[in-house]
Amino acid sequence: MRILLCTGKGGVGKTTLAAATGAALAARGRKTLVVSTDPAHSLGDAFARPLGAEPSEVDALLSAVQVDSRSLVDSGWQRLRGELRAVLAGAGLDTLDAEELTVLPGVDELLALTEVRRLAEDGPWETVVVDCGPTAETLRLLALPEAVSGYLTRVFGPRGGVTDSVRRLGAHLDGLRALLTDPSVTTVRLVLTPERVVVAEARRTLSSLALRGIAVDGLIANRLMPAPGIWRGAAASWLRTRRTQQDAVLAELAAAGIGPVARVEHRAVEPVGLPALLEIAAELYRGEDPLAGNGVPVTPLLRVRPATGGYTLRVAVPLARDAEVDLARVDDDLAITVDGFRRLIALPEPLRPCRITGAESDADGLVVHLAGNRGRG
Repeated sequence: MRILLCTGKGGVGKTTLAAATGAALAARGRKTLVVSTDPAHSLGDAFARPLGAEPSEVDALLSAVQVDSRSLVDSGWQRLRGELRAVLAGAGLDTLDAEELTVLPGVDELLALTEVRRLAEDGPWETVVVDCGPTAETLRLLALPEAVSGYLTRVFGPRGGVTDSVRRLGAHLDGLRALLTDPSVTTVRLVLTPERVVVAEARRTLSSLALRGIAVDGLIANRLMPAPGIWRGAAASWLRTRRTQQDAVLAELAAAGIGPVARVEHRAVEPVGLPALLEIAAELYRGEDPLAGNGVPVTPLLRVRPATGGYTLRVAVPLARDAEVDLARVDDDLAITVDGFRRLIALPEPLRPCRITGAESDADGLVVHLAGNRGRG
């Protein structure tokens, strides 16, 4: 089983490329499901056919579904929430406090991710391609298993509470987190358009995904102006200028060590339906396996090495030159914040007594220096 998550800033064409990738995989003989967790649900428009909350066949070996997270909340979460309220009330909390403590922000996204896992594990699919929501929603989605697991630990204790329901939820969240952080199963394909604002968000997304231990196996630059050789007439100068700007943005990405980046040119006609999607896939993957990505390296998030007087901890997080980075110790965790995205990382056992003495960044990410004594930084 392979799960491929496609995301990017709103409007960059990720739904079209997710659909094209699914179509290409099916054409190569892999039984494939394309899932939309994007609340906008434009996947059916890309395939030019109606889609519902259950998988429906698009073509031989290819099916698609649009996850209805609101319906999942109504059918699944309310029962568990009622049980949690009863547990809290039984522990001495008044009704109002119990009600407030069982309101989990982002439960819609959490249930959508749960549905993706169910479809992947219970269905006959070899590959599941997920058309995620825009980047900010996707990052929240991917952070939820860890965040909600931490919430349950704080409220119910490290053993998952006093009911089977809470224990089952904790185990389920651990399973989701393991699924997302296993690069042999789940990877992210990040879609961007060659514009500086979009690229800046893509770079922040790479940092955030690396912090969460989620592998990115490919970057796709969509909607490039066509190659200059075919331009004629009065519009040629404008088109040439636009393509030159786009090439400059992609060159800056390459100079920063981000890439390689696959490219897809803009079309005059909106790509709708299987023939148009397969045409895009042919340009994007050029006969190669769509699951192979485009060579973006996957490295362990943390690497520890002994150093004089302590250790160095390398955190594989890609950083822009102007990235805002903050480090702090929170008990036995290292709190890393990059451009507003924060992650608590459990320190390996030998580093827990150490204190932070300094840090710097290089081409591979952050290098944190820790002194090997019992002080706290």
